[in-house]
Amino acid sequence: MKKKTIILGIETSCDETAVSIIQENLGDKPSILSNVVSSQVDVHKEFGGVVPELAARSHIEKIDLLAKKAIKESKIKIEEIDAVAATAGPGLIVCLSVGLNFGKTIALSLKKPFIAINHLEGHALSPKLNSNLKYPYLLLLISGGHSQFLSVKGLGKYKRLGTTIDDAAGEAFDKTAKLLGIEFPGGPKIEEYAKLGDENYYSLPKPIINRGGCNLSFAGLKTAVLKISKTIKSSKEKYNLAASFQKTMEDILCQKSKVAFNEFKKNVKTKKNIFVIAGGVASNKSIRQKLTNLSIKENFEPIFPPVNLCSDNAAMIAMVGLEKYKLGIKNKLDFPAKPRWPLDKKAAFLKGAGVKL
Repeated sequence: MKKKTIILGIETSCDETAVSIIQENLGDKPSILSNVVSSQVDVHKEFGGVVPELAARSHIEKIDLLAKKAIKESKIKIEEIDAVAATAGPGLIVCLSVGLNFGKTIALSLKKPFIAINHLEGHALSPKLNSNLKYPYLLLLISGGHSQFLSVKGLGKYKRLGTTIDDAAGEAFDKTAKLLGIEFPGGPKIEEYAKLGDENYYSLPKPIINRGGCNLSFAGLKTAVLKISKTIKSSKEKYNLAASFQKTMEDILCQKSKVAFNEFKKNVKTKKNIFVIAGGVASNKSIRQKLTNLSIKENFEPIFPPVNLCSDNAAMIAMVGLEKYKLGIKNKLDFPAKPRWPLDKKAAFLKGAGVKL
């Protein structure tokens, strides 16, 4: 019987220290033997956001312990690992360097292949951990640092159809939460507040909603929330603002997804249209439901990662490592950390003042 490939994945691109071990299942989705994630909420809470130096220090303190825990939970011997996959970018360089160097060290000591992974590609392939996802498909990646639509034709074959010209969706959620007095990381708690409010109470802007193709913009929405937050005098108004913000975000994502559907169908010929929604914001149940309903209406099959695999984790990094390993792709040990590493290298950089759509 052919040995099933085992991949060790490591993720330290921002404020999550994560180690995972997955095993190939021939003809089926892989098995997650272990998936250990350590959050740094308490480390950054008083600052209201991630402090890179503190995040890197926390990674250094935890990564060895997490690796040992992941190996123990997987019930395998470390020598059974076939390759080591570690996030090399994009992200905070001081954080990336911790996991990247740790992964290289393990690979070298075990004399196993080392595979450098693009964090965004991890999100792109994360549904392969819970579904038999096939190429090609349309991807909406919505996280704390990235918001973009991509046509995915295969491993390493990405065409960007649209991106944010300013802020990411997740960043807008976190900033709104902060303005409402919710402790960091507050984005996920917006959904709880929204359940208690009137989503039609405030009329909020939807920047570039009818122009710019499927590009996105959230800066104007954040500014409107800032202005209204200064007038709020009761908890009920906080709940109303959270609900109105979430509804506006849903409307923007749905409207722009419609445009992306048309762009995808013009660029890709396939018998079955698949729409993958991944990244931290994809864990928002209300957004999941709205995008699911839209997809079905527009004849696209919606696919999400499980909620626990939407935010940063190492299982998705190991998943990309497995795909690359099967194709014989590996990297040298001098592969550098890349703070910026777009999936579509040909796509224009669309951020900053003066962007024209």
